[in-house]
Amino acid sequence: MNLMEQFTAKNMKTEVPAANVGDTVRVHIKVKEGNRERIQTFEGTVIAKKHGGIEQSITVRRVSYGVGVEKVFPLHAPIIEKIELVRKGKVRRAKLYYLRDRVGKSAKVKEKL
Repeated sequence: MNLMEQFTAKNMKTEVPAANVGDTVRVHIKVKEGNRERIQTFEGTVIAKKHGGIEQSITVRRVSYGVGVEKVFPLHAPIIEKIELVRKGKVRRAKLYYLRDRVGKSAKVKEKL
């Protein structure tokens, strides 16, 4: 167990971004193409948070060209450059999977003032 704790302590990021369910976030990801490396962004609504500790992850959803796209991002992965908070959402659920069935304005999350 001590070996696992050492691995966790070494690879965890010091400050975890405050991305809660319902928030709109912009995730900056390091993408390697051949011998080059660039930063790619993915902006969308956080519809789920899972686990804790080093296994913590968020699911981000956006609609691109009429098709819903969801990506799961491990928060402590080294490919995650940073996570920006675009706007805070007002929700009453821990998981927003019901947004998958909605289109248009009903698929939006209200903003927390």
